[in-house]
Amino acid sequence: MKLSGAQALVAQLEREGVRHVFGVPGVQLDHVLDALARSRAAGGPIEYIAARHEQGAAHMAEAYARTTGRPGVCLVVPGPGVLNALPAVATGYACSSPMLCVAADIPSPLAGRGLGMLHELPDQDGVLASVTKWSARAETAGHIPGLVREAIRHARSGRPRPVGLTIPADVLTARAQTDLKDEDAGDEPGAPEGPEQETLAAIAPVLRDARRPVIYAGGGVLAARAGAALTALAEELSAPVVMSRNAGGAVPAHHPLAFPSLAAPRLLPSADVVLVVGSRFVTPRGTAVPTAPEATVALVNADPADLGPPRRAEFTLCADARTVLEELLAALPDSTSTGSGRPPGELADVRAWCARKVESVEPQWSYVRALREAIPDDGFLVNELTQVGYLAAVGYPVHQPGTFLTPGYQGTLGYGYPSALGVKVGNPDRAVVSINGDGGFCWNMQELATARKYGIGVTAVVFNDNAYGNVRRIQADEFEGRFIGSDLASPDFVRLAESFSVPAVRAETPARLAGALKECLSEPGPSLIEVPVTEMPSVWPLLLGGSPGSVRD
Repeated sequence: MKLSGAQALVAQLEREGVRHVFGVPGVQLDHVLDALARSRAAGGPIEYIAARHEQGAAHMAEAYARTTGRPGVCLVVPGPGVLNALPAVATGYACSSPMLCVAADIPSPLAGRGLGMLHELPDQDGVLASVTKWSARAETAGHIPGLVREAIRHARSGRPRPVGLTIPADVLTARAQTDLKDEDAGDEPGAPEGPEQETLAAIAPVLRDARRPVIYAGGGVLAARAGAALTALAEELSAPVVMSRNAGGAVPAHHPLAFPSLAAPRLLPSADVVLVVGSRFVTPRGTAVPTAPEATVALVNADPADLGPPRRAEFTLCADARTVLEELLAALPDSTSTGSGRPPGELADVRAWCARKVESVEPQWSYVRALREAIPDDGFLVNELTQVGYLAAVGYPVHQPGTFLTPGYQGTLGYGYPSALGVKVGNPDRAVVSINGDGGFCWNMQELATARKYGIGVTAVVFNDNAYGNVRRIQADEFEGRFIGSDLASPDFVRLAESFSVPAVRAETPARLAGALKECLSEPGPSLIEVPVTEMPSVWPLLLGGSPGSVRD
């Protein structure tokens, strides 16, 4: 059929199962938006959600992709639009999200000539390639369907990660004979890579004979939807599972074998076999996570870059986490070891130690407990870089896989609220809560307008201390109290939300937060809770303390 480039883009996205596109309108995208509007009017499946900033739109797409496994698509103009989207695309790169960033560009005949065209960016392709696993440029309208098909395949295959597609404005308007692409049955996107059978066969008896096995799980377990397989293998081995901060809920927190990253220094040094699945397994200092010198270490990761130095391992498998876990479970004989070398009560003692450490940090622990009390087990908590959030990273009990979101190693301040909107769009029947500090929330608070316009029922909790609290503490402790740039003049967040017609309340205590949050989650539509707080004690001695419990995934 003969289609414009814009029509071909929309039609192929529909074939790929895309149901939502997040973006900000702009002149180079006019024809794409018209194609979306025409398709929607004719009963097409894609809903376009117009954010108030490209960073917000891209964060929505990233979190949508991460929590649904479906392609999360953001649509941006060239130049500033691409640059605004980069923090979210980089977050997706850190968190293994299958998102697609479609970027328009200036007309092809003018590219690379330095004429100062609207939104021109030198080497836009190179910029986008720096934060994606694959990127391409469509030179003709006829090439667009094949490139979209290829982009989605790359986003889902191997280690899921963002991909980019640049389409010049003239290619979007050009018309050409176009063949839309269907999935190749022999090359289905996302088909997991099988492990090397020889290595797999060697690992199985080592696990079988282990007396003190430990499994360390990273965010790759969640990306592979491998939680059930992980839990089954852990039960077969009677092996405790230490979950990184990005793997919360891979094994439900109430399971007797589930442990937070805080438990790593209590469990790893005495393990005789350590199976590491879907984690980079390095400390924040870039060194290998300490294990006993005599321990046998097996690393499983979909990314070969995460299998080499500085880590040491007797076995490495570059393969999909779920496939490996399922095949290991099948390979274990009925006479599997039950971790008989572990003294009775040891795991209970480690669990109690972790609980004492977390519960000693007040008032943060009381707020974390209030959040857990109010949020349903299948509800999402989108964590932010805030004083309560730092403790939540190791102390919030996660009962279902993928329901606790972080920005991974990017530490993307301000990602939380727009990401929560993307989570809710992709999971409309589940509760979604975004916790923020006043500093981070202000980075994307304009997306309250998006939440109101589309009725996206996210509850934002803003802990307001009128400061970049972590920066201020560092200035107090390490720089003799020479404060600069850390004090903030934050707004009245209740009145701010109400100016967007978003219902808002103020909760001065943890108990009031729990009550207000339950009430907000019982109502449709967006809401906001402001929690006034003062300076809080540092969580960093607990998080970092020179221990491997600070593994970052």
